[in-house]
Amino acid sequence: MTIAEPQSSDEIRAAFEDLRDQGLSFWAEFPPEVFAAPIGDAWSPADNVRHLIKSTLPVTKALKLPKLVLRTLFGPATIGSSSYGELIARYQGILAGGGKAGKFAPQSIDVPDDLEAWQRKLVSVCRDSVSDLSRAVGSWSEGDLDRYRLPHPLLGKITLREMLFFSLYHFTHHKGNVIRRMANVELDITSATK
Repeated sequence: MTIAEPQSSDEIRAAFEDLRDQGLSFWAEFPPEVFAAPIGDAWSPADNVRHLIKSTLPVTKALKLPKLVLRTLFGPATIGSSSYGELIARYQGILAGGGKAGKFAPQSIDVPDDLEAWQRKLVSVCRDSVSDLSRAVGSWSEGDLDRYRLPHPLLGKITLREMLFFSLYHFTHHKGNVIRRMANVELDITSATK
């Protein structure tokens, strides 16, 4: 799934709906043993999905807060929103400089015995988190997406529109990471089944 550069609230919501309906199938298509196995010394596909869930839920929660709460907590935006492309270029620059997931990294867990059921559950929770975020966007006007801010751990305080741009791109970024890493590493699927 390739994300065009959305701008309007409707385009952002359509991109989230496309992600929910088509983009998440990438994670569901892995054999369960591969889904659970680390990619060399990097996260497993399952860890990537867990990270995406962990980073999407707070955005949805924030969009459900009263506007006054967001303004009080994070102040009003003082400049307009960057475009999708500008924001993503800035984020990629931060990553190139060593930026990491920090507190949004998936915690170590004991992988369940039933890998297939676990994979279905994670992909389902991820799909639901994208649906919830898409619905939450619908309650914000175009102007409000540029007036209110949220904190991002690497980008600082950014507008709601920029946070939504980031959230969309984040899925593409992690899918690309997994594809690139899997092409360069032989998987040890025995570690997922221990």
